[in-house]
Amino acid sequence: MPTILRTHLTALRMLLVMTVVLGLAYPLLVAGIAQVAFPVKANGSIVKSDGKEIGSSLLGQSYDLPKKNPDDPDEQAQPDPKWFQPRPSAGSYDPKASGASNLGPNSEDLLKTIQDRRAAIAAFDGVDPASVPVDAVTASGSGLDPHISVAYAKEQVDRVAKARNVPADTLNRLIGKYTEGRSLGYLGQAGVNVVLLNKALSETK
Repeated sequence: MPTILRTHLTALRMLLVMTVVLGLAYPLLVAGIAQVAFPVKANGSIVKSDGKEIGSSLLGQSYDLPKKNPDDPDEQAQPDPKWFQPRPSAGSYDPKASGASNLGPNSEDLLKTIQDRRAAIAAFDGVDPASVPVDAVTASGSGLDPHISVAYAKEQVDRVAKARNVPADTLNRLIGKYTEGRSLGYLGQAGVNVVLLNKALSETK
């Protein structure tokens, strides 16, 4: 058999073996280990309430009032005062539109957007605009972050308590329960997962 033919056959066999090992066996092994060791995370960290899937603890979502005219594309969604609100999202929390606005710190459009958000949030929560936390007026890089700062969560307590007729102390305890510390104990800041917080809120009697 010519050398060049043997070389090609060897390469073809190697290709088939590596395809089976790395393209099939290895992914199945890793997926199997993940399913056994981390079943919740391996399946998307799905959050359920009363047996119904309501989202993922990894992906933020909006908590808005129903639109008066769902067929009107120009109608702006209004936040529901009964829920803790997430930080803004450049993609309206649509996973298919994940990303930031790409506006820099010197952008006049971004500065005006932040000013408008600050005024709207201050009026919505009934607080001084100067006290509105920065994460309440700026979107995350992905536009899908489910976390807000502890300060922003606590800013919303009085509004949610009034809308639901729930004691503020109850809400503060929920915030404490769903506050996550810094990554590895020193990276970033503590944050509150709004998806999990609102799930617990919906189950509060």
